[in-house]
Amino acid sequence: MKQFKLSTEVSIVPPEWKINHQSKILTIGSCFADVLGKQLGDCKFPVLNNPVGTVFNPLAIARVLDSALEGRMPNPSLFLENADHIWLHHDFHSSQWGMSKTELENQIIEKLSRIKRFLNEADVLVITMGTAYAYRHRQTNLIVGNCHKLPGDRFVKELLHPDQIGIAFENLLQKLQSFRRNLRIVLTVSPVRHTRDTLPLNQVSKSTLRLVCHRLSEKYKQVEYFPSYEIMVDELRDYRFYEEDLIHPNSLSEAFIFNAFAQAFIDTPSLALMKEWDAIRQMMNHRTLHGKTESQLKLLKTLETRLNGIAQNLDVSTELIEIERRIGEFPAS
Repeated sequence: MKQFKLSTEVSIVPPEWKINHQSKILTIGSCFADVLGKQLGDCKFPVLNNPVGTVFNPLAIARVLDSALEGRMPNPSLFLENADHIWLHHDFHSSQWGMSKTELENQIIEKLSRIKRFLNEADVLVITMGTAYAYRHRQTNLIVGNCHKLPGDRFVKELLHPDQIGIAFENLLQKLQSFRRNLRIVLTVSPVRHTRDTLPLNQVSKSTLRLVCHRLSEKYKQVEYFPSYEIMVDELRDYRFYEEDLIHPNSLSEAFIFNAFAQAFIDTPSLALMKEWDAIRQMMNHRTLHGKTESQLKLLKTLETRLNGIAQNLDVSTELIEIERRIGEFPAS
């Protein structure tokens, strides 16, 4: 009988190096960086997840990392106070805000310092590029990371040239190599489609980013590419894998893409730890329907044993405290 394949699998060539549960990982970039960082954090990897909020265009990403490495102050020309008297900065997401310019400036400086401190010991940097479209601030003539919903006539929208992005990232990669020689860098293009640019121009944007990633991964041995966008639009080519907005991947597709990432980049012992930890988490989330029964106490004690067994490889101190608290609620026998 004829065998049918209902999707084309995106092949991923695993790198020679691997991530384990001692690897320190920094994620930065679009909202998919948040997703991947959270997934890694949920699996007990030491992660600094998108510490300054989402950054969509690659020049803004490069500038954040460069500012962190150089200890550069945020550009004073790009601060603004909105109608609610909240202070924001055009290089950073609206999650970075303050009640005064000084408060916001100090907050940004601390976040950049934290990135530098983390990079000083980091093993892997994951950069997720969202779009090759960017906005130029008319008043300063600078490409910015966020318009903060100001009137459109204050900005000029433009498609970044591959060379424009490539030069910025080559400069960044050389600095990163000098700063942290053994740092591995994973580039990926966000699977979220920017339909406001129209679907044809979204493809132009993603193609621009993909070309840059290809060139960088070919030129620099410490750079790898992970095809999250290709998995989404080809291997998961069906709207059942999207949220209702038909733009963002849903939880099923996010899990599928993370599984592909894990199989390619995470070593075998850590994959086994992830499987064991997932089983423990499911047990911890179980809620009894019948109160403090003997079987519930038995389950909790089994959980305690399994947590103690995995504690030598993962930090589960918080979970152990919680399980001990639940056991302590049972009457002494």
